[in-house]
Amino acid sequence: MSGWPHIVRRFFQRGLAWFFSDLPPVASSNDWEAAEISSNLGVFALSDAEMAERKITVIKIGDLELPTGEIIACDPLITGLGRPAFSRKVEPGRYPVMLLQAQGRIAAAVLRFGSGLPARWELATFASDRPPVYESEFLEFIVDDAVASFMDKSVLTLMSDQEELDEYLADVACSLDRFGIDNPIAGNPLNVAMFDTGFGDGGYRSFWGLNTAGEPLVLMTDFEVLENADGREGDQAS
Repeated sequence: MSGWPHIVRRFFQRGLAWFFSDLPPVASSNDWEAAEISSNLGVFALSDAEMAERKITVIKIGDLELPTGEIIACDPLITGLGRPAFSRKVEPGRYPVMLLQAQGRIAAAVLRFGSGLPARWELATFASDRPPVYESEFLEFIVDDAVASFMDKSVLTLMSDQEELDEYLADVACSLDRFGIDNPIAGNPLNVAMFDTGFGDGGYRSFWGLNTAGEPLVLMTDFEVLENADGREGDQAS
Protein backbone atom coordinates (compact mmCIF):
# COMPACT_ATOMS: atom_id res chain seq x y z
CA MET A 1 0.00 0.00 0.00
CA SER A 2 3.04 2.26 0.16
CA GLY A 3 2.62 5.48 -1.80
CA TRP A 4 -1.14 5.22 -2.23
CA PRO A 5 -3.12 8.39 -1.58
CA HIS A 6 -4.50 8.52 1.93
CA ILE A 7 -8.10 8.60 0.75
CA VAL A 8 -7.59 5.33 -1.13
CA ARG A 9 -6.09 3.69 1.97
CA ARG A 10 -9.06 4.77 4.07
CA PHE A 11 -11.50 3.49 1.45
CA PHE A 12 -9.90 0.07 1.51
CA GLN A 13 -9.68 0.00 5.30
CA ARG A 14 -13.42 0.59 5.54
CA GLY A 15 -14.07 -1.79 2.66
CA LEU A 16 -12.18 -4.59 4.40
CA ALA A 17 -14.54 -4.33 7.35
CA TRP A 18 -17.48 -5.03 5.07
CA PHE A 19 -15.58 -7.76 3.22
CA PHE A 20 -14.88 -9.67 6.43
CA SER A 21 -18.50 -9.28 7.53
CA ASP A 22 -19.37 -11.96 4.97
CA LEU A 23 -16.99 -14.51 6.47
CA PRO A 24 -18.36 -17.35 8.63
CA PRO A 25 -18.05 -17.06 12.42
CA VAL A 26 -14.59 -17.76 13.80
CA ALA A 27 -14.40 -20.50 16.42
CA SER A 28 -11.20 -19.21 17.99
CA SER A 29 -8.13 -17.10 17.35
CA ASN A 30 -6.29 -20.28 16.34
CA ASP A 31 -8.31 -20.28 13.10
CA TRP A 32 -6.13 -17.41 11.88
CA GLU A 33 -2.39 -17.11 11.41
CA ALA A 34 -1.51 -13.73 12.91
CA ALA A 35 1.45 -13.14 10.58
CA GLU A 36 -0.83 -13.57 7.57
CA ILE A 37 -3.05 -10.75 8.82
CA SER A 38 -0.37 -8.26 9.86
CA SER A 39 3.14 -7.97 8.42
CA ASN A 40 4.17 -5.69 11.28
CA LEU A 41 4.55 -8.08 14.22
CA GLY A 42 8.31 -8.17 13.67
CA VAL A 43 8.61 -4.54 14.74
CA PHE A 44 9.17 -5.70 18.33
CA ALA A 45 12.34 -7.54 17.31
CA LEU A 46 13.96 -4.42 15.81
CA SER A 47 16.91 -2.78 17.52
CA ASP A 48 16.90 0.93 18.37
CA ALA A 49 19.12 1.53 15.34
CA GLU A 50 16.78 -0.40 13.05
CA MET A 51 13.79 1.52 14.41
CA ALA A 52 15.56 4.81 13.69
CA GLU A 53 16.54 3.67 10.20
CA ARG A 54 12.93 2.75 9.46
CA LYS A 55 11.73 6.07 10.88
CA ILE A 56 9.63 4.45 13.62
CA THR A 57 9.50 6.19 16.98
CA VAL A 58 8.07 4.98 20.31
CA ILE A 59 6.03 7.26 22.55
CA LYS A 60 5.07 6.19 26.07
CA ILE A 61 1.90 8.03 27.04
CA GLY A 62 1.43 6.63 30.56
CA ASP A 63 0.21 3.62 32.51
CA LEU A 64 -3.26 2.10 32.15
CA GLU A 65 -5.12 0.77 35.19
CA LEU A 66 -6.57 -2.70 34.58
CA PRO A 67 -8.25 -3.76 37.85
CA THR A 68 -10.20 -6.60 36.19
CA GLY A 69 -7.65 -7.52 33.51
CA GLU A 70 -10.45 -7.35 30.91
CA ILE A 71 -9.36 -4.96 28.19
CA ILE A 72 -11.61 -2.97 25.89
CA ALA A 73 -10.31 -1.51 22.63
CA CYS A 74 -12.83 0.67 20.84
CA ASP A 75 -13.78 3.90 19.19
CA PRO A 76 -14.86 5.74 22.36
CA LEU A 77 -17.56 7.62 20.43
CA ILE A 78 -19.36 4.38 19.50
CA THR A 79 -21.72 3.45 22.32
CA GLY A 80 -23.26 0.29 23.75
CA LEU A 81 -22.43 -2.91 21.88
CA GLY A 82 -19.52 -1.20 20.19
CA ARG A 83 -17.41 -1.64 23.34
CA PRO A 84 -16.70 -5.36 23.79
CA ALA A 85 -13.79 -6.72 25.86
CA PHE A 86 -11.15 -9.03 24.47
CA SER A 87 -11.69 -12.74 25.08
CA ARG A 88 -8.25 -13.15 26.66
CA LYS A 89 -7.67 -11.56 30.05
CA VAL A 90 -4.45 -10.41 31.70
CA GLU A 91 -3.38 -10.25 35.33
CA PRO A 92 -4.94 -7.18 36.97
CA GLY A 93 -2.40 -4.41 37.33
CA ARG A 94 -1.02 -1.18 35.91
CA TYR A 95 0.63 -1.42 32.48
CA PRO A 96 2.44 1.02 30.17
CA VAL A 97 0.74 2.23 26.99
CA MET A 98 3.08 2.97 24.09
CA LEU A 99 2.42 4.28 20.61
CA LEU A 100 4.47 3.55 17.52
CA GLN A 101 4.65 6.56 15.24
CA ALA A 102 5.62 6.59 11.56
CA GLN A 103 5.03 9.01 8.69
CA GLY A 104 3.76 11.51 11.25
CA ARG A 105 0.89 9.17 12.23
CA ILE A 106 0.04 6.77 15.04
CA ALA A 107 0.91 3.42 13.48
CA ALA A 108 0.13 1.11 16.41
CA ALA A 109 -1.03 1.20 20.02
CA VAL A 110 0.70 -1.15 22.44
CA LEU A 111 0.12 -2.42 25.98
CA ARG A 112 3.18 -4.06 27.61
CA PHE A 113 2.62 -6.77 30.26
CA GLY A 114 6.12 -8.22 30.50
CA SER A 115 9.65 -7.92 29.16
CA GLY A 116 11.19 -9.88 26.33
CA LEU A 117 10.21 -10.81 22.78
CA PRO A 118 7.02 -12.75 22.08
CA ALA A 119 7.59 -16.41 21.21
CA ARG A 120 4.41 -16.44 19.12
CA TRP A 121 1.51 -14.21 18.10
CA GLU A 122 -2.23 -14.72 18.33
CA LEU A 123 -5.08 -12.74 16.80
CA ALA A 124 -6.98 -10.98 19.60
CA THR A 125 -10.68 -11.76 19.40
CA PHE A 126 -13.50 -10.13 21.31
CA ALA A 127 -15.75 -11.86 23.84
CA SER A 128 -18.79 -13.38 22.13
CA ASP A 129 -21.24 -12.68 24.96
CA ARG A 130 -23.86 -11.11 22.67
CA PRO A 131 -25.18 -11.47 19.12
CA PRO A 132 -22.80 -9.87 16.59
CA VAL A 133 -23.90 -6.93 14.50
CA TYR A 134 -21.78 -8.45 11.73
CA GLU A 135 -19.57 -11.55 11.73
CA SER A 136 -16.24 -9.68 11.78
CA GLU A 137 -17.20 -7.98 15.04
CA PHE A 138 -15.32 -10.61 17.06
CA LEU A 139 -12.14 -10.01 15.03
CA GLU A 140 -11.79 -6.22 14.90
CA PHE A 141 -13.25 -2.99 16.13
CA ILE A 142 -14.66 -0.27 13.92
CA VAL A 143 -13.46 3.32 14.10
CA ASP A 144 -15.77 6.00 12.69
CA ASP A 145 -14.22 9.05 14.36
CA ALA A 146 -10.46 8.62 13.76
CA VAL A 147 -9.81 7.93 17.46
CA ALA A 148 -9.46 4.71 19.48
CA SER A 149 -8.99 3.81 23.13
CA PHE A 150 -7.83 1.21 25.64
CA MET A 151 -9.68 0.87 28.93
CA ASP A 152 -10.55 -1.67 31.61
CA LYS A 153 -14.02 -3.18 31.36
CA SER A 154 -14.88 -1.70 34.75
CA VAL A 155 -14.89 1.79 33.18
CA LEU A 156 -18.22 0.89 31.56
CA THR A 157 -19.85 0.56 34.99
CA LEU A 158 -17.95 3.39 36.70
CA MET A 159 -20.86 5.76 36.12
CA SER A 160 -24.42 4.72 36.86
CA ASP A 161 -25.77 6.77 33.96
CA GLN A 162 -24.72 5.41 30.54
CA GLU A 163 -25.29 8.80 28.92
CA GLU A 164 -22.93 10.39 31.43
CA LEU A 165 -20.22 7.89 30.47
CA ASP A 166 -20.84 8.49 26.76
CA GLU A 167 -20.62 12.24 27.25
CA TYR A 168 -17.40 11.91 29.24
CA LEU A 169 -15.72 9.73 26.59
CA ALA A 170 -16.92 12.08 23.83
CA ASP A 171 -15.57 15.13 25.68
CA VAL A 172 -12.14 13.54 26.10
CA ALA A 173 -12.04 12.27 22.51
CA CYS A 174 -13.04 15.62 21.04
CA SER A 175 -10.45 17.53 23.09
CA LEU A 176 -7.68 15.05 22.29
CA ASP A 177 -4.39 16.33 20.89
CA ARG A 178 -3.35 13.09 19.13
CA PHE A 179 -3.12 11.03 22.34
CA GLY A 180 -3.57 11.15 26.10
CA ILE A 181 -4.68 9.40 29.29
CA ASP A 182 -7.53 10.71 31.43
CA ASN A 183 -9.19 9.79 34.73
CA PRO A 184 -13.01 9.82 34.61
CA ILE A 185 -13.35 10.49 38.34
CA ALA A 186 -10.96 12.65 40.35
CA GLY A 187 -9.17 10.64 43.02
CA ASN A 188 -9.96 7.32 41.32
CA PRO A 189 -6.93 5.74 39.58
CA LEU A 190 -9.12 4.14 36.89
CA ASN A 191 -8.28 5.77 33.57
CA VAL A 192 -8.73 5.67 29.80
CA ALA A 193 -6.05 5.89 27.10
CA MET A 194 -7.02 7.51 23.79
CA PHE A 195 -5.09 8.05 20.58
CA ASP A 196 -5.50 8.93 16.91
CA THR A 197 -5.80 6.02 14.48
CA GLY A 198 -3.31 6.02 11.63
CA PHE A 199 -5.10 7.23 8.51
CA GLY A 200 -8.42 7.56 10.36
CA ASP A 201 -11.56 5.46 10.11
CA GLY A 202 -11.50 1.72 9.43
CA GLY A 203 -11.70 -1.75 10.92
CA TYR A 204 -8.65 -2.48 13.09
CA ARG A 205 -7.29 -5.74 14.49
CA SER A 206 -5.22 -6.46 17.57
CA PHE A 207 -2.67 -9.14 18.36
CA TRP A 208 -1.39 -10.84 21.50
CA GLY A 209 2.35 -11.41 21.74
CA LEU A 210 2.76 -14.47 23.99
CA ASN A 211 5.73 -15.97 25.80
CA THR A 212 6.68 -19.66 25.67
CA ALA A 213 4.18 -20.40 28.45
CA GLY A 214 1.37 -18.77 26.45
CA GLU A 215 1.13 -15.74 28.74
CA PRO A 216 0.69 -12.23 27.25
CA LEU A 217 3.72 -10.00 26.94
CA VAL A 218 2.22 -7.49 24.49
CA LEU A 219 -1.12 -6.40 23.07
CA MET A 220 -0.79 -4.44 19.81
CA THR A 221 -3.47 -2.80 17.71
CA ASP A 222 -2.17 -2.27 14.16
CA PHE A 223 -3.44 0.89 12.44
CA GLU A 224 -1.99 -0.18 9.08
CA VAL A 225 0.44 2.69 8.61
CA LEU A 226 3.43 0.37 8.66
CA GLU A 227 4.02 -2.33 6.08
CA ASN A 228 6.51 -5.13 6.75
CA ALA A 229 7.43 -3.32 9.99
CA ASP A 230 8.85 -0.44 7.95
CA GLY A 231 7.76 3.10 8.65
CA ARG A 232 9.15 4.66 5.49
CA GLU A 233 6.96 5.56 2.54
CA GLY A 234 7.20 4.35 -1.03
CA ASP A 235 10.66 3.83 -2.49
CA GLN A 236 12.27 4.88 0.80
CA ALA A 237 11.38 1.45 2.20
CA SER A 238 13.82 -1.37 1.65
